[in-house]
Amino acid sequence: MSRNKPLYAPEHTASGTRPWLDQVAAHFDEPARAMLSCVAEHVAAPLQRIVMPTGETALAHARATADIVRALDLDHESVAAALLVPLLRAHPAAAREIREKFGVTILELAEGVVRMGEIGALSSHAKSAIRGEGQAAQLESLRKMLLAMVQDVRVVLIKLADHLQELRSIVKSGNVPQMTDIAALTRDIFAPLANRLGVWQLKWELEDLALRVLEPESYRRIARLLDEKRQDRERYIENVVAVLKGEIMRAGIAAEVTGRPKHIASIHRKMQLKGIDFEGLYDVRAVRVLVREVKDCYVVLGIVHSLWSPLPKEFDDYIAKPKANNYRSLHTAVIGPEGKSVEVQIRTYEMHQHSELGIAAHWQYKEGRRHDKGYQEKIAWLRQVLEWKDEVRDTGEFAEQFRTGLFEDSVYVFTPQGRVVDLPKGSTPVDFAYHVHSELGHRCRGAKVDGVMVPLNTPLANGQQVEILAAKQGAPSRDWLNPQLGYLRSPGARGKVRQWFNRQNLETDIAQGRAMLDKELQRHGLTKLKLDQLAADMGYDRLNDLLTALGRGEIGPKALHDALTGDVPQTPADGQVATLVTRKPARTGGGVLVVGVDRLLTTPAKCCRPAPPEPIVGFVTRGRGVSVHRANCANLARLDPARCVEAEWGQATGATFPVEMVVEAVDRTGLLRDISEVLSRERVNVTATRSSTTDLAARMRFTVEIIDLDQLRRVLALIREVKGVVSAGRR
Repeated sequence: MSRNKPLYAPEHTASGTRPWLDQVAAHFDEPARAMLSCVAEHVAAPLQRIVMPTGETALAHARATADIVRALDLDHESVAAALLVPLLRAHPAAAREIREKFGVTILELAEGVVRMGEIGALSSHAKSAIRGEGQAAQLESLRKMLLAMVQDVRVVLIKLADHLQELRSIVKSGNVPQMTDIAALTRDIFAPLANRLGVWQLKWELEDLALRVLEPESYRRIARLLDEKRQDRERYIENVVAVLKGEIMRAGIAAEVTGRPKHIASIHRKMQLKGIDFEGLYDVRAVRVLVREVKDCYVVLGIVHSLWSPLPKEFDDYIAKPKANNYRSLHTAVIGPEGKSVEVQIRTYEMHQHSELGIAAHWQYKEGRRHDKGYQEKIAWLRQVLEWKDEVRDTGEFAEQFRTGLFEDSVYVFTPQGRVVDLPKGSTPVDFAYHVHSELGHRCRGAKVDGVMVPLNTPLANGQQVEILAAKQGAPSRDWLNPQLGYLRSPGARGKVRQWFNRQNLETDIAQGRAMLDKELQRHGLTKLKLDQLAADMGYDRLNDLLTALGRGEIGPKALHDALTGDVPQTPADGQVATLVTRKPARTGGGVLVVGVDRLLTTPAKCCRPAPPEPIVGFVTRGRGVSVHRANCANLARLDPARCVEAEWGQATGATFPVEMVVEAVDRTGLLRDISEVLSRERVNVTATRSSTTDLAARMRFTVEIIDLDQLRRVLALIREVKGVVSAGRR
């Protein structure tokens, strides 16, 4: 077993190789049989000397695993890899010889199985560190990691077969170290994987054997209640199927009738979920009927009810009323032969296909939780590939079908405590640190991957263990925001770094705003003024919002002076305002049309600096004509609505409008020159600039004259492409 060091028995001759090989290789062509013969001879002697903790030899384990793989109808490469897994697990150095003798593909399959076992064994460590809902999420991440780690889905199938044989030996032996841990691993990891991939013949046996080890009393109690062996149950279902199939054929309906007795683990789970006893279950034995057309479903339902008496309140028509996940089928329960209850499901082939491979996601119902849609689609694709295996005969085509990069959009790594972390593919140790905790990301100064120091921009791979080396106090680097340096891949981590720097800029703006306000208060002799009231009077909810606006230049000296002195222009008489809204819009010389006024002086408001074609509103000032604001300008809410007038953009030729841009970048030599070259190429006139640099972070403000918003958007897009620029936008 992968979790225990093998014991070695005295060497003795392996026997029975040829009869076993003839049986397992019977359906392969001559080259495949020859290759399997070489593999079988290669592993016979060394594996015969290894005794597993269950008392089974590694050779017997390998052959039994290969039998299971062959029963799954996989190719000869998969059977060969199943034989080689115990050898590679016991002697990792054998990899080189395996590659030389049997090729890279078989070696990669065997190594993938060994690696899956090593990662799966870590689940008990992760479970012990995390409890409750967090534990369920970790197990889910671990299942995704196991699928993401393999490039060939055959690796998962071989591992399931290997684990099933291990569990069979444990149950047969009855007393094996760590048997409870191995059974829990089966229940939490490998049985759900088999369920998702649709490998039902492995899934039910894994679940039953795990329950037998973990809850022997429950297992024995349900087995006694069934009062029959599994073979007896299956024989009973075969009889029901034969009777029903005969009646359906006599009715002239083409149908496929199959039986599926409920397994002990499934019964146990349903009793727990529904809180009922065994007598309350009506679907211990189940039959499924597939037909071509919907009308045939109801005909078959009538046949079933004519053969056996239906149980009250046990009929569900999910065709007329589909489930929320669009699952459709007829469900009924009847008293079948010998007075035993039987559940019958009736659906069309299309409904069945949708149920097995579509959004109905049968495994969601079985496991009782939601999963993301993209992951469901990947699982559905893998299950479809497993269906195709019966139709593919060419070995090369078969192997290619099973190769998949479906799970390459994510990478799964471990914390030092064994917790699984799900990150976007290409993520770095810095992404990992921010995923664990924002503060850890800020203080990240180095990283170890699998115990080895690596640069912080190293892309992480599936299954690696990552340890972050953090300072007691620290801050993120501006370099992390530079996409060319490759420190950050995930949008969440990038947003946290930007948020940190914005917070630092905010503190600087507040400090500058406080200094400006204090200076004005002293100049006007208003040092005892209530500042919170001043902020409210100026339309701000908090004092810090007012200080930030002052620091960023959003409130000019004149506006602050007016607010402190109470110098608010008087509202004109009603008759004066009324004259402004009596005529149709007329074109003004400044490119702005004001309703009811001909050739009135208009000026863009400095607080919002509007530009065409965004909606605008005019405000009648005293002696300065009409001040034009953006329709969504925050200052409009603080102005007298009686003096606001309708306005719209005219078509004045050659008119330009002042707009402020804010650029944040990593400071470097030549940065301002490169931005100026962009503005020059676009023929944009710059009327004012203001810049500041803090800890290699440059913040620049430009007042530019533009024709319209389209030109502004084009200029901002070009500036964002300048090396070192983190963001560029309109203020």
